[in-house]
Amino acid sequence: MNSSDSIKNLAEALCNAQATMGGAVKDSANPFFKSSYADLTSVIKAIKQPFTDNGLSYTQFPVTNEHGIGVITRLMHTSGEWLEQEYYLPIVKRDPQAAGSAITYARRYALQSIAGIPTADDDAEAAMLRGDDANEVIAESKAEHIKSLLEESGADVKKFLAYFKAKSVDTMLAVDYNRAVATLKAKIK
Repeated sequence: MNSSDSIKNLAEALCNAQATMGGAVKDSANPFFKSSYADLTSVIKAIKQPFTDNGLSYTQFPVTNEHGIGVITRLMHTSGEWLEQEYYLPIVKRDPQAAGSAITYARRYALQSIAGIPTADDDAEAAMLRGDDANEVIAESKAEHIKSLLEESGADVKKFLAYFKAKSVDTMLAVDYNRAVATLKAKIK
């Protein structure tokens, strides 16, 4: 990893951005593995506003070497501070489609890693639950926020509640808040 001489302002801004970021929504399907994943667009949607609000931006450049193809991702702050890392993937098939797929894959994982965001994953979130926190109901202010996002997004409330296994927004679990907000914001954009 490479960085500017100081990353004090960048670190503070990234901390503030991460406090408001939800996970990247798994809204794309991989029929080969019968699974879903957060595509590059979902990752960008998850970080876009928190980055903007905190003076953060990024660039990604395709690169190749003897090991494969990938990207250099640079995270920047308005102070001029930056962090940068290369990420390479081996490619078996040497054609433009394989290269393009590898670059997109590398961009997604590199950006997700440098921003420090998870994918909104039921199993991963369930694994993080400990003790009584698993049954804590959402705070009233957070429930109101979700209600306003539901209205703004035009989402099907019954399907939304069924997905989060709740009878109403007011009875949703607190641990589902960030994922719910990320899901609704992705639908709005």
